[in-house]
Amino acid sequence: MEDGEAPRWMDMPSIAESQPEPVTPAQAYHDLGDLYPDAPVPIMRGEAIIHRAVLHDSSGIETLFDWVAAGDVAIVELKRLIHREIEFASCISRLQELIEGDLGGTLVQVGDNRLILLPTGFAAVKGVENEVFAPDA
Repeated sequence: MEDGEAPRWMDMPSIAESQPEPVTPAQAYHDLGDLYPDAPVPIMRGEAIIHRAVLHDSSGIETLFDWVAAGDVAIVELKRLIHREIEFASCISRLQELIEGDLGGTLVQVGDNRLILLPTGFAAVKGVENEVFAPDA
C-alpha cells in the first residue's frame, strides 16, 4: 500500500452474523495522565528523564547503567553505601568503567553523598552557584 491510500474494506456477511452485538471494552477507561501525573516519560521526543535513586548495594548498578544508556540522567544518593568502603569503591569503579568508559558519559559528585550520572551529550558546568538562578543569589 502506498502512502495516502486508504485501506480497502470488504463486507463479509458471515462475520456480521457471528457478532450481532458490538464489541464493548472489558475495562473502564483510565486516564494515565491523571493517575500518574509525574510519570518518568519524556514530554517531547529526544527529551531526557531525570531519575532519582538511592543505591543501597551493588545490585542497583545495572538499573543505573540502563537509565544512562537510554540517555537519561540519574541523581544517586550513596549515603547508605558510603560507610561500606570496599563495596562503595567497587560500585564507583564499576560506574566509572561503564558510564565514562563504555558510554562516554560523566559522573559528577554533588556534595558528600550524591552523584549525578550524565549520559553522552550532557555536560556538567562548574561555578553556577554565582549565577542569577542559583538559590542563594
